[in-house]
Amino acid sequence: MFSLSKVFGLAAVTLTLGTSSVATPWTIETSHTRVGFSVRHFFTPVIGQFDRYDVTLDWDRATPANSRVEAHIQVGSVNSGNAKRDEHLRTPDWFDAATQKEIVFRSTAVRAVSANAYVATGDLTIKGITKRVDMPITLLGVKDVPAEMQGMLGGAKRIASFEGQLSIDRRMFGVGTGMWAETAIVGSDVEITLQLEASEK
Repeated sequence: MFSLSKVFGLAAVTLTLGTSSVATPWTIETSHTRVGFSVRHFFTPVIGQFDRYDVTLDWDRATPANSRVEAHIQVGSVNSGNAKRDEHLRTPDWFDAATQKEIVFRSTAVRAVSANAYVATGDLTIKGITKRVDMPITLLGVKDVPAEMQGMLGGAKRIASFEGQLSIDRRMFGVGTGMWAETAIVGSDVEITLQLEASEK
C-alpha cells in the first residue's frame, strides 16, 4: 500500500551513512528532498509522500563502509493527494498514526556495488514491527559549488544527490488490518523512493 522506496505527512528522516569519524556530515536540503511511495489500488498506482522529515547524513565516498543512514518519517504527514484517504491511512486500519508516530530506518552497514551505487542494510520499523532490509542507493551526482554562489546556498561547498529505492510487503508490518489485509483492492507491494539532496558546508 505504500512504498519506502517509492509512503506518507510530518516526516522525520535521519540519514547517516557509516559509523567512522572520517565520514563527513552532510546537511539535507529539504526543499529538494522527497520521501515517496506507490501502491496499487486495483490496477492503478496510487502515489504519495511524507511531507515532514529530518535527515542526517554522514557519507564517506572513498570508504562507503564508513557511512551510515538513519531515517525517521512522521506517519501523520502522509499525503496521497486525497484528504479523505489520508485520514483513513492515519487510522488503526493502516498506520495508526496516533500511537505509531514514526517510520524508522537505521542502517547497520553500507557497501559499494559500483562507483555510484551502494546498498544500505538496516532495520526498518513500521507500526512497531522491525525487519532487516537492503536499500539500494544510487549516487546521482556530486558537484562543487562556485565560491561566489556558496553564500546564497547557506555556505554549501559541495552538493550531492542520492536516490534510494525499496520494495516491501505492507502485510509484513501490519499495515492494512481486517478486510484491508486482503489484497483484492489495495496491493501488498509498496514501492518506496527516497530522493535526497545534501550539502557539505
